[in-house]
Amino acid sequence: MDAISPSTTSSQSKSPSTTKQSVISSDFETFLVMLTAQMENQDPLNPLDSQDFATQLATFSGVEQQVKTNDLLSGLNTQLLASGMGDMASWVGMEARVAAPAYFDGAPIEIAANPPSFAARAELVVKDETGSEIQRINIPVSDDPFDWAGVTSGGQPFAHGIYSFEVEAYSNNEVIDSHVPDIFARVSEIRTIDSAAVVVLEGGEIYPASLVTGLR
Repeated sequence: MDAISPSTTSSQSKSPSTTKQSVISSDFETFLVMLTAQMENQDPLNPLDSQDFATQLATFSGVEQQVKTNDLLSGLNTQLLASGMGDMASWVGMEARVAAPAYFDGAPIEIAANPPSFAARAELVVKDETGSEIQRINIPVSDDPFDWAGVTSGGQPFAHGIYSFEVEAYSNNEVIDSHVPDIFARVSEIRTIDSAAVVVLEGGEIYPASLVTGLR
């Protein structure tokens, strides 16, 4: 195996911030060279106003400061995210309450339907991964959670997979409300995607941590 030269190692170990500072410095030197050339080649009978040079310098300085500010804000965001991840580590192993599809592995899925209290009746609509409706059952008009057994009307279990739910509330046989109910699912992992914290539920479903409205 070829040995890695010290110069190569040193080059690879440079941080992104160091690289950005080098780029800014290089750009500023290039700007000064261009500004000097502009001054040397200007028309002596019609020289540029010194205020124009000051404006150019101020503009470049403003851009440089904005780049530094963006770097500082990015670093602060990374620190805050890391701190939040540490706090969320305790979520692993707990059951999260989230309005989202759920993975069915043969065990009942607990659902909090929460239909409007003034509804005459309510139904739970179940869809498979393709979005096709596979079941529609009557549910109580109540805030109390209930279990979806995951079986057909004949008692046969549905296949394992992701299922989505929708609650439809009726009054005088007309739909007065339709919404995605909350489900309870165990958290298996906390991670970050695109600088945002997400929860990974049993079955592999990934949702933004902001969708979690409860833990137990």
